[in-house]
Amino acid sequence: MLIVSEDNAPAVRRCLRALEASAQRERFEILVIDNGSQDESPRLDSEFAGATFLRLPRRFGVVKALNIGMRTAKGEFFLFLAPEVEVGRETIAELADYLAAEPGAVAVCPLLVDAEGKPCEQFYRLPDAAGAMRAARRGCWEPVAAPQSDGEPVGVEFPSLAALMIRSYFMKGLRYIDERYGQGWADAEIAAQVRRAGRKIMLLPAVKVHRMPAELPGLRRESRVRAIYSADWALGAARYAGKHFGFVSGWKIRVAATLEALFGCLLGLITLREVGYRFARAGFLLSGQKLDGTQRFL
Repeated sequence: MLIVSEDNAPAVRRCLRALEASAQRERFEILVIDNGSQDESPRLDSEFAGATFLRLPRRFGVVKALNIGMRTAKGEFFLFLAPEVEVGRETIAELADYLAAEPGAVAVCPLLVDAEGKPCEQFYRLPDAAGAMRAARRGCWEPVAAPQSDGEPVGVEFPSLAALMIRSYFMKGLRYIDERYGQGWADAEIAAQVRRAGRKIMLLPAVKVHRMPAELPGLRRESRVRAIYSADWALGAARYAGKHFGFVSGWKIRVAATLEALFGCLLGLITLREVGYRFARAGFLLSGQKLDGTQRFL
């Protein structure tokens, strides 16, 4: 169980309580990687003695945090879990039992639903070169509807990492997640590697877990912090495209994002709106600075 905490103590607390109430709790370990949080997250270990907390001194980005967690974990399967997700009593056992019985599947996910039981955004179109460019501009992936199913397991191409169980040997074979990414694009990279390997990711629609609304921490509202997260996303898109579709594809995305940011600076000077954010974002894009722990203001 790998949970990355970033100034999200209330959600982590609810997530851990649900995990501790799981059936066959003794079958799995819980690792919480605290990614430089400045709230009470680093002190939650006093409440959850059954979980292991790994504290990172600064915010190194989700990719590095997950890699540290995977190198520490001992299980046959890794379950990536967002703090906002609350599992049911049988969720972990059902996912693990399915993977153990289905050698053709490399990963499996439950269906994410909201408090009213309606499906949450969970599945996306795996980007091609043009799709990576669109994602860089939009700041998000292109969502697709959950596949239709009568309750039986069904294959999916690109699920969110909010709740995904994957075989540990597969991730170790990749040498974990490419750390040229910083905060974003781990989801797409894993999905692309699964497709490249000719393996399957399965959705178990009968296994439902609740995803609560995420609250943006106060720190993330500051202009320079928003700028590094936004620049990291665009740079992640460029790295993804360059890695999977060639250098030119990645170069085009980075140049387009940088030119757009520079135009934004000019617009900011004219309108006097978001000037600090616009200039900080342009600077991060020009320097290629991903979210990697070197940002002392985080």
